[in-house]
Amino acid sequence: MSSKSIKTKTPTFIVEIPLVVSSKDVGVLSSRFETGRQLYNACLGEAMRRLKLVKQSRKYLAAKKLKKGSKARTEAFKVANQTHKYSEYDLHSFATIVRNSWIGEHLDSTTAQKLATRAFKASQKVALGQGKKVRFKGKNQLKSLEGKTNKSGIRWVKETLIWGELKLKPYLTTYDPVITHGLNSPIKYVRLLRRRLNGKVFYYAQLVCEGKPFRKPKNQLGSGTVGLDIGPSTIAIVGDDSARLTRFAPELQFAEKEIRQLQRKMERSRRANNPQNYNPDFVNQKGRQKKGTVKKGCQQWNNSKTYLQTQTSKANLERELAAHRKSLHGKLVNEILSLGSVIKLEKLDYKAFQKLFGKSVGKRAPGEFVSHLKRKAESAGASVIEFSTQTTKLSQTCHQCGRIKKKSLSDRIHQCDCGVFSQRDLYSAFLAKFVDDNLLQVDQAKLAWLGSEPILLAAWKQATQKETNLRVEGRVPSSFGSFPESERVATKVLIADAKNLDVVPFWESQIEASQHFEPPSL
Repeated sequence: MSSKSIKTKTPTFIVEIPLVVSSKDVGVLSSRFETGRQLYNACLGEAMRRLKLVKQSRKYLAAKKLKKGSKARTEAFKVANQTHKYSEYDLHSFATIVRNSWIGEHLDSTTAQKLATRAFKASQKVALGQGKKVRFKGKNQLKSLEGKTNKSGIRWVKETLIWGELKLKPYLTTYDPVITHGLNSPIKYVRLLRRRLNGKVFYYAQLVCEGKPFRKPKNQLGSGTVGLDIGPSTIAIVGDDSARLTRFAPELQFAEKEIRQLQRKMERSRRANNPQNYNPDFVNQKGRQKKGTVKKGCQQWNNSKTYLQTQTSKANLERELAAHRKSLHGKLVNEILSLGSVIKLEKLDYKAFQKLFGKSVGKRAPGEFVSHLKRKAESAGASVIEFSTQTTKLSQTCHQCGRIKKKSLSDRIHQCDCGVFSQRDLYSAFLAKFVDDNLLQVDQAKLAWLGSEPILLAAWKQATQKETNLRVEGRVPSSFGSFPESERVATKVLIADAKNLDVVPFWESQIEASQHFEPPSL
């Protein structure tokens, strides 16, 4: 392979700009998006057909019998794919053939190739076992179209989106530093986005730029190591000089009652307009009248205007909730990056979180937060290190004596006979700072524990203060543990350790000061 064929990855960031679209432009864009949807479905169907032929071939079956991870197995799979022309570039050729029709009047070659690439990657997930099936796009379900370069097809020239005869100006009232930085950066390619807000369609231009995104002065990258312990709805953050125990997006207001009411209204409307799609009502074993379930198989549904309006209202509530959660996640990510440039956390299975804590995970979205953290850390020059839970076992390990004790999920306090006492999540986040190569460095943890213990206790106390948490979150989560009793025990532990070290602790000095204090005379 020559040096010219090697492609080096460059830093990339995205700037999103709303567009001014007339009624005439809306008609042209709608037809192009519909054409792109049909081309995507055609490419996806062809990719799945070729994949089926590959899996039925003798070469593929022979390749499966070879040793996993060997070069011979990889080459055998490659030959099986080439035999039935199952590759990204072969699908590009198929898109070119399909485009030699009425589709070519609406889509350029680069946009068609990008749609073929998306279809091939979707089928590849099924081929690699990362997905069970592919999803074909229904009407108005294609949300974006993009080009390959900024030289042809969809491109951005002199603050104007140009796509053939279309010329769309941006809708910008002010040029903030983020947008100005994006407009002044080299543009790799442009993505045209379509969104439906409050029943209306809006179009946006996403400029995929080369370089690093603009960082505000208040969000500068810190120095040091930060340990994280992530739960279904909570997170513990421990830096070199500070610690915090909080929920994901505590300010988020969930419109559960309104969403349930809209869901019931949609179901009543659907039943009234489609009685043929439901089984007859029945009486259960307890003598209660139950509604009939939906019949199995593909059904034809007739949706009324009331149903569509209710569906739009429900979609708006969920969209606002997701946008607010994303904003709060970004704020928390900036706080973490301001504490240090090396972030360490356990590698968790967030799909298992969904099965065990579906309602909580659906509200707080910890997996989405970790993806946001990785993406922003990479653009800022920081590193996110995930380590295995099998070799570390932070929630069960005591760094002082090395004892490993299995705890149930209801045990929220780490208390060891050697004197170590802390909240479980904060303690795990503290130990995460000293994990290297999937192993806990006990010596480093022992040296840092004496200065970090008061910080962890202060963070625990602040997290369990009902006066602040009731105002924001509604109640103190049970996973935080109870601090008042632990404070009394922790005081005894600290006094005992301080006497062994011949040091007067803070708690004892406060007691002595209060004994010599004389109240003012009346």
